[in-house]
Amino acid sequence: MQRWRGLEDIPQDWGRSVVTIGSYDGVHRGHQLIIGRAVERARELGVPAVVVTFDPHPSEVVRPGSHPPLLAPHHRRAELMAGLGVDALLILPFTSEFSKLSPADFVVKVLVDKLHARVVVEGPNFRFGHKAAGNVDFLAELGRMYDYEVDVIDLYVTGEAGAGQPFSSTLTRRLVAEGDVTGAAEILGRPHRVEGVVVRGAQRGRELGFPTANVETLPHTAIPADGVYAGWLHVEGEAMPAAISVGTNPQFDGTERTVEAYAIDRVGLDLYGLHVAVDFLAFVRGQAKFDSIEALLVAIADDVKKARELISGAGA
Repeated sequence: MQRWRGLEDIPQDWGRSVVTIGSYDGVHRGHQLIIGRAVERARELGVPAVVVTFDPHPSEVVRPGSHPPLLAPHHRRAELMAGLGVDALLILPFTSEFSKLSPADFVVKVLVDKLHARVVVEGPNFRFGHKAAGNVDFLAELGRMYDYEVDVIDLYVTGEAGAGQPFSSTLTRRLVAEGDVTGAAEILGRPHRVEGVVVRGAQRGRELGFPTANVETLPHTAIPADGVYAGWLHVEGEAMPAAISVGTNPQFDGTERTVEAYAIDRVGLDLYGLHVAVDFLAFVRGQAKFDSIEALLVAIADDVKKARELISGAGA
């Protein structure tokens, strides 16, 4: 999959294409419907499928300080989109100047002049241009002028997650924040993932016999609620069953919120400085402070036992 950052990266000889535009944070099951439809139309027409997205998140530019927690960084979204058959990903730097483009100017500058759109695939509530003034009806109206078709499909999927609410990035973020990683996984179609570099912490886990990888998460990452989880620690292509702790470590009066993963039944791992990923499979218990170190050790051993059972039950 080709990856472009900015309009100037698009090859000058780029031909017609099928395009879809959106933040696509998380590339959840609703997003997968739209992207999948774009890929399907592209294959029918014999042209590439292109996803257009933005960095930073538009809300951070329009309303500074309102950047939402992110379900997936851009490189992870790119991996997921490539898996869906996308041929090219265009990441547009979202600046104050760019945010002032009228809907018509956006269409001409991006879809017509650069991507030569043949079809544009979007959900029914798609908005674009300055102050989100453009909608799918206006997009289709311009399409009749500039020779592209607009394919509007329903991206809404529902299930048990969020008590039956339509799947969305907003709902997924809420479930992650509440610690409902099972519900989040239903929406995403996979476990919620947190990434970062392993850094040195207080090393108390090592002293207690349960050495953990202290993950310095990427900026704006959506981190689950404080507590203990079962999941996987991904290191250089290997997925290791893990018991994961999120929180401030109240047992030792900690104040900094951390994500730490203990690779179950693994010894002698040296992960410092490595970029790792942590997948959250299931919630085990909330954060707690125990009466003694001995009681903490009993709880940790029980956490590891439960995590092992949950992972085994999931077929890991």
